[in-house]
Formats: sequence, structure tokens, C-alpha cells
Amino acid sequence: MFPLRDTNKSKTFPATNWLIIMANIGVFVMQSGLSNEETKILHHTLGVVPANFLSGHPLAAISLLSYQFLHGGFWHLVSNMWFLYIFGDNVEDRMGHTRYFMFYLLSGVSGGLLQILLGQTATSPMIGASGAVAGILGAYLILFPRARVVTFVPIFFLPWFVKIPAVIYLGLYFISQFSNALTGLSMAAGGGIAYWAHVGGFLAGFALVRRFSRRIEIVQFQPPS
Repeated sequence: MFPLRDTNKSKTFPATNWLIIMANIGVFVMQSGLSNEETKILHHTLGVVPANFLSGHPLAAISLLSYQFLHGGFWHLVSNMWFLYIFGDNVEDRMGHTRYFMFYLLSGVSGGLLQILLGQTATSPMIGASGAVAGILGAYLILFPRARVVTFVPIFFLPWFVKIPAVIYLGLYFISQFSNALTGLSMAAGGGIAYWAHVGGFLAGFALVRRFSRRIEIVQFQPPS
């Protein structure tokens, strides 16, 4: 299920969200000019390598921030930025520009720490904004559970466009990430995707949103008629 847009209209211009998106694109463009060997060095230096935290690598702590702006390929970048574009503006609207930026980074750090905790000896670098973006999704679930997500669902090769309640769409997202992490597809188990970072970021966003939001509107979810 691929999200196309949500039904929420932001009341303010999401300046911070756009700056984050542009920063990620800028880093990727810069990275595209590097050779394969230089890119590998960059990822191992500024990406999160769990084993580096055990060895006391001098850049280990910094990598918890820098890894959030590195991506392994075009579609890796596009998928993360698309989710951020759809869901980030409303979260920023509730938090304000500065608090939103701090929340975004903290979600990414939290995701990175969980991935490190569960894969302490891994030597492959973890890169990408997925953990931070997952934190935004966790916050969105709390702030806008009754919003609708216009979703593309291919069924028997036919395009279906369905409005799915955010609580269901994001709940399914979390379940899929947690399930993939448990079944050994995560980097912590030698897989290629840092699913535990997604889980950690989402849980951090879910838990911390009330501290960062200027207001929370408590709503009682009612199943769609």
C-alpha cells in the first residue's frame, strides 16, 4: 500500500520539513559525485556502524545524527522523503518549527540506538532517514488518528485508490516493520534493512509526541462507517 496524500491541511507552511527534505536531497546529490570507494568510506564513517560503539570509534556518537542524511540509492531517498512530505507538515504544524526539528533528530537517534542495541557486533553501516521518518509516523498516529490516507492499492493488477484511516494505515505500517524485525530480516540479524531502527523511531515518536506538541486534541476513534 503506497500513500499518495492525507486529508489534513496544514495551517502553517512546513518550513522545517522542507529544509530537512532539501538537506537530504543535497547530501544525496553530493554523494552521487563520489566514486564507489569514496561512497563506501563515507557510509562507514558517517553511517551508524554498531561495532564502532563497542570499539570507542571517535565518530560513533556523531554518526547517530549524520546517518539520518545519507541514503543508499535514489529510491531509498525518494521513499523516505515522500513519507516525510505527506506526514511531516501536520506534525510540524502542531509542534512548531524548532521543536519539530529536535523531535525529528531525536526519533532518528532513538531508532539508531535500538538497532545498535540489538546488533552490537554488526559491521555494516546503517544509513537513511527511515528511523526519523518513522518517529514522525508515530507522532501522526497520536495527533491525527482519524485523518484519512489516500492509498494506492494494486489488486489483481488494477489500481485502487482507498481512503484508509490513519490509525489503521500507520498501525499496519508498525506491525509490518516489527514483524520483519522479528523474522530476521533486519540488519541486526544480518539482513539488509534496519527494521529495528524503524521500530525504535516509531516508538520514540509515539512516546515523545506529547512533550513536543503545543497542543494535543484527544479524540475517540470511531470505526469508519
